[in-house]
Amino acid sequence: MDPAFIYFKPVSGKNNIGRRSEQTVVANLLDQGENVVIYEPAKTGKKSLMQQTFLNMRISGKIFTTAEVPMLQVRTTEEFLLAFGSALVRATATTPDEYAEIVRNCLQDTHFVFDPNLYATTDEVLSVSWSLDENDIRSMLGLPWRLAAVTGKKIYVILDEFQNITYLENWERFLKIFEETLKANQSGLCNLVFLGSAVNAMKYIFEERVFFHRQVNHVVLNDIESREITDFIVRGFLTSGKVIDRDLMMSVCKRFRNNIWYINHFASICDHLTKGYITDATLQEALDMLISIHEPRFKELVADLTGFQVSLLKATLDGCKRFSSAEVIERYNLHSSANVRRLKDALCKKEIITFGENDEPRVLDPLFEYWARKYFFKMKDE
Repeated sequence: MDPAFIYFKPVSGKNNIGRRSEQTVVANLLDQGENVVIYEPAKTGKKSLMQQTFLNMRISGKIFTTAEVPMLQVRTTEEFLLAFGSALVRATATTPDEYAEIVRNCLQDTHFVFDPNLYATTDEVLSVSWSLDENDIRSMLGLPWRLAAVTGKKIYVILDEFQNITYLENWERFLKIFEETLKANQSGLCNLVFLGSAVNAMKYIFEERVFFHRQVNHVVLNDIESREITDFIVRGFLTSGKVIDRDLMMSVCKRFRNNIWYINHFASICDHLTKGYITDATLQEALDMLISIHEPRFKELVADLTGFQVSLLKATLDGCKRFSSAEVIERYNLHSSANVRRLKDALCKKEIITFGENDEPRVLDPLFEYWARKYFFKMKDE
């Protein structure tokens, strides 16, 4: 039986709240044969959104197969292509004979092979027999459409942590080939979902370099409403006979900027701290415990910052927006407007802040923002 507050895995069903409009948008796009890209900070619900969306689609009678390509460990073209192909083979076949048949029929004239001995010892369904060339790349990228045609079932490919594609050697050329593959395969038999938790890196790929122009649809995840989160958490506490004041819970939502992952983790800690009414003291103790869990990560993040970068972060937390103004440059000792541009780029590359359409800065992680204010800069708590 799952606990009331789940923060350690993607959720669906009764444990999934909010984002109904986004679920509808993604489902409609995929149903219409469109590709989707979602880039939001880590632990903001991208996988839960996709899990619930696919569940809704299956309940409505849609028949399809999903293949998730994990890219966290990808650093080379070969690693990506093997991860890509392995996910597809496993999604559409179940036995070694079927794996071998797919490679033989759908990856013929390539250097990809199914090695039964390797599979028996390592469980790997794909390996390479020689150095890969462009023909191998094109053939593998086109594999999902060939498999969909063979199986007669639509395939949705989820490329998780897609920003890691920039680690590939000559990654720009690779993405050009990927674009050409999408253009050549517009049958609707397969669609791609690009997920990324490095927001600025994904912006660089899809907005600055404009790869996959008019080939993907960007779906933005809006905040889950505070009232809905509060209702969910209150109900969760009631299942174990505990009570929390709704106004207190609303203040928790504000503290975590409605990040349901942090809130679920926070609520789980509270649930273990008391047997009855959840007080202000309980909330503060739970917050201190949550901070202690994440503080090593936050310390490592700021330890890598230069003095100028720390100053720009301080300016961001102080609510400054026009960093290049003479007043801000002098107040925070930012040296020059040219230096400000370099500092903004540096903090974006470290995925600490991002900038909106009006060039307004935002700290990506709400708990890091709280920690930086209270413990690093020792600013007055808002």
